[in-house]
Amino acid sequence: MPFGQFVVKAHGRCNLACRYCYLYAGPDRTWRARPARADDDVLARTAARIAEHARAHALPALSLVLHGGEPLLAGAERLAAFAGLVRDSVPADCAVHASVQTNATLLDARAVDILARHRVRVGISLDGGLPAHNAARVDHAGRPSWPAAARGARLLAQRAPEAYAGVLAVVDPRTDPVEFYESLLPLAPPALDLLLPHGNWTKPPPGLPGGDPATAPGTARPTPYGDWLCAVFDRWWDADRRETRIRLFEECAGLLLGLPGATESLGLDPVATVVVETDGAIEQVDSLKSAYDGAAATGLDVFGHSFDEVLGHPAVAARQAGPAALAPACRACPLLAVCGGGHYAHRYRAGRGFRHPSVYCADLDRLIRHAAARLAAAAVGSGK
Repeated sequence: MPFGQFVVKAHGRCNLACRYCYLYAGPDRTWRARPARADDDVLARTAARIAEHARAHALPALSLVLHGGEPLLAGAERLAAFAGLVRDSVPADCAVHASVQTNATLLDARAVDILARHRVRVGISLDGGLPAHNAARVDHAGRPSWPAAARGARLLAQRAPEAYAGVLAVVDPRTDPVEFYESLLPLAPPALDLLLPHGNWTKPPPGLPGGDPATAPGTARPTPYGDWLCAVFDRWWDADRRETRIRLFEECAGLLLGLPGATESLGLDPVATVVVETDGAIEQVDSLKSAYDGAAATGLDVFGHSFDEVLGHPAVAARQAGPAALAPACRACPLLAVCGGGHYAHRYRAGRGFRHPSVYCADLDRLIRHAAARLAAAAVGSGK
């Protein structure tokens, strides 16, 4: 499958020092040797390679994600100009859906206007809608980021709602799930992206045991993340109107109904995302950096290699192999078509690779079965 999403690191540093950050406080150190900002040559060559791939595969559309670090450190004008360069480079019949993922602390009226005018949608990363939820999101001097982030989010919602992509948040089972969900609604996000913290069998996420992947599935394990997600699911599902979209839940419901998936966290669809770093290096998705130093590397770059060559990289090919790349326990699981083995990075165990169930296996089982029960009850209640 050709790549359909291109994540471009416009800036490789961040103005925040979130205490849990897997990218800058995790095992991977490759960012230290890279330039802080992608220069003009890297961006020009990246645009040319994206266009080359789009032409070769007659892509009707592609996703361009401007990322970091904190991409707005590169300046809104630079981000908008690069999005325009990619649009000008691809075939005329290929739609480029551009977005930027930001912590919102640098969003001001000028930046919002520039991004909106150039059709660059804005996704915001937060840990919830209250100051207490965001206590770990601090700057390099230890000062809270919440006041600036909340101001930026509200400004975006009020000034350019058409450019507001939504809020991305990492699940924290120590928070009250309903309070967490309701606290974000005043920020008017059109969508919420709920992500499980990046952990694995060697370095498990908070509240989960690590150890031997052979203990899952089929062995009783705590499900704090599944319980939390089920509580948010019920609050979201039972609302008298759709207050916002939650991609994880919509994907889960769609997969249960036999629809194709479009997220890395669920389903069996092959990975179609590739990353370009600030020096032009082509890498796999950043989440792999939570496993070990250099886990995302391919040894390829935009100056010497096409994205088709990246498709032939063994690690990328393995992630496009479907059920054949999964652990035997996953292939035998009745929830395989929905779970898909879970997020690839969450299957890792040091010295034994990624061919294991997710460290969140029990939590995913809890969420999927809960969603299935709610769907079944709704179908009965509607007489279908």
